[in-house]
Amino acid sequence: MSSQGVPRGAVLAVVHEPVALSPGGPLVLELRGPLGPADAETVAARLAQRHRAFGVALDSHRPGHHTLRLTPPAAGGFAALPADLLADLLAPPPPGGEILPVTGHQQTLLRAALTPAPTGTGTPVGTGTGTGGTGGSSDGSDGGDGGGVEQLYWDWSGPFDVARFAAAWQSVVDRECVLRACFDWVAAPRLVLHARAEADIAVCSPAAVTWPQLLRRDRARGFALHRPGLLRLTLLAAEPGGGAGAAPPRVLLTYHPALLDERGVHLLLREFYRAYAAGGVLPGGERRPDLRDHARWLAGQDTTAARQFWARAVPPPRAATRPGRPGGATGQSGPGLLDTRLRAPETFRLRSWAALRGAAESSALHLVWALLLYRAAGVSGPLPVSFGVQLSGRDIALPGAAGIPGLLDSPLPMTVTVDPAAPLAGLLHQVRDTLLDLAAYPWASTETIRAWAPRPPAAPAPAAGPGPVAGPAAGVGPLCGAGGTLVRFDGPLVLPKVLRSELAAQGVHADTPRSAAGAAGGPLTLAARHDTAGGLVLGLFYDRAQLADEDAAALHSQCVRLLRALPEFRQAQASAGQLLDLLARAATPRMARPVPPAAHPALTVLRPGHPHADVICLVTAPGVPAGSYDLFVRGHRGPEEIVAVHGDGAPGVLPAALHQAAGPGRRLVLCGCGPGGRAAYELAQRTPHAPGMVSAVVMTGIGDAAASASALARGVRSVLTPPP
Repeated sequence: MSSQGVPRGAVLAVVHEPVALSPGGPLVLELRGPLGPADAETVAARLAQRHRAFGVALDSHRPGHHTLRLTPPAAGGFAALPADLLADLLAPPPPGGEILPVTGHQQTLLRAALTPAPTGTGTPVGTGTGTGGTGGSSDGSDGGDGGGVEQLYWDWSGPFDVARFAAAWQSVVDRECVLRACFDWVAAPRLVLHARAEADIAVCSPAAVTWPQLLRRDRARGFALHRPGLLRLTLLAAEPGGGAGAAPPRVLLTYHPALLDERGVHLLLREFYRAYAAGGVLPGGERRPDLRDHARWLAGQDTTAARQFWARAVPPPRAATRPGRPGGATGQSGPGLLDTRLRAPETFRLRSWAALRGAAESSALHLVWALLLYRAAGVSGPLPVSFGVQLSGRDIALPGAAGIPGLLDSPLPMTVTVDPAAPLAGLLHQVRDTLLDLAAYPWASTETIRAWAPRPPAAPAPAAGPGPVAGPAAGVGPLCGAGGTLVRFDGPLVLPKVLRSELAAQGVHADTPRSAAGAAGGPLTLAARHDTAGGLVLGLFYDRAQLADEDAAALHSQCVRLLRALPEFRQAQASAGQLLDLLARAATPRMARPVPPAAHPALTVLRPGHPHADVICLVTAPGVPAGSYDLFVRGHRGPEEIVAVHGDGAPGVLPAALHQAAGPGRRLVLCGCGPGGRAAYELAQRTPHAPGMVSAVVMTGIGDAAASASALARGVRSVLTPPP
């Protein structure tokens, strides 16, 4: 948490003793942390303001120790604290800050960033970059210092003033709230907007680091998702001497895809160039509309029509979703990137072929990808295929939405039926019309579609747990991001002519940024864009653990081959099967079979203690700060046994494991950092334990590993050691 009187990065610990409450009686919580009386009063006032149904009373004993009493509504007691109240308690907003809910596709990306990668990472082919994994600790939890980053880079052409460059970016940070945002996932995913943040800019010398080394190091840094500033810039200075053959300065821009999409980054770049052309200061105040306005617009949408549409448009279970046949392990890891360019004349022919049939060239790309999915399925006759398509999310009925930087785009599943005997034009119209239907609901997401999808009568209810259900609904085929593929058509975002002229008058040419291999958002993403010469560039981002380099090259080559051949099929009755016949002698790529996640043991002993001492139980969950539990275990000096349980265990399994861990006469202290704290609290609520078995629940906010471990130790000490 952060406030005026609290050191930056400090984390609050909250202790709760689960005793039986009398009807209408208060729930007593102990606040342990670097809170002075004024800070504690601020926290209590915020709770009273945001949760008016509860009575809030605060007693301050001394700095770092305060008692909070929450009285439930008069109409009976409550079984547990609501998630939003728990979030406000453990992670209060910063001074002058605001909080927005995280929904839809952003929630999916945040969950992915908080889930440790199951495999190692490597180096993408042709880029020299690496992935800095999320840094999961030995207890299987992760703190969100995620390595799932995106990188753009370009060479600076013209005079370069570092101070002016830094001032221009700081001016953009002051204007754009998205650059002052971070995440909080203590109890419910939230976006925290800070009132102030500093632009993160570093300058490197080419004598100290090479460009491939810089890319790898930058990716390995990842981002601390709980701190503002999820975009940074690194300058690789010009080579000494500045001769004709010397490399110019190069700019590396790194951002987290859970906060920004690529179009949002280009919108920010446009604002930066405006500020740079004006001497380093961007005129005007904060942008409006912004993320706050978009959140309000989103909350006001009527979802009736969208629910009805997705009830019939959700991918069926038998839909083909993988462009490769099942294969063994690839023996490779890390992200890969392949680029191929269709020359401008080839691109013009493809565009003309599609236009004559009433479609755009993006529909031609979707058609070809649908055929590759069908071919990999190895069947005959009609078959539904499904893949994700990226929608910008900025052509909505919110004035000014096109200029909002942030994460507004969303991948939605496109499902079409491929019949090799049917005309190509019919399949082209099918993908075109399906895309038009999807465009009516660009604010939908995999999460909402899953919730809206019809379930068969016998479908089992999802298991109770601390977070949303992560798997596909019963009877529903894979959605994008859940084992499927994604096709993205990136439209150009050109700087206004007036701005380009202003920069040119100062000798500066705004080069088009290029992408390094980054977080593809799934096992495979096909990204198309136009270059400055009018050609179509096809980039294939893939996970080398699922698709080997050789198979990725074959798949990419086959996709390009079909696109180049499409304009030759001018006859109205030309069939999809005839186009696929061009690949008759080509081997079908293979993809590694999906590996189910390893089952977590219900209980793990981290450190044996005295046989009659109490038991400290650390509850793990995705998003627990990486390494925090390791530091706590190493630093604890008491006689207590320390065990770990997984907060997503099946109902009934964990209570039995906890009862076994405690044994006769031993008490349990359930503990957790961040979402682990919420899971510990909920576990205490639903555990049918003997009276007094769970002596306390210790919950903390989110910080780095050291601050989180320190807060956890502070709360545990207050329970194990009687106060003076």
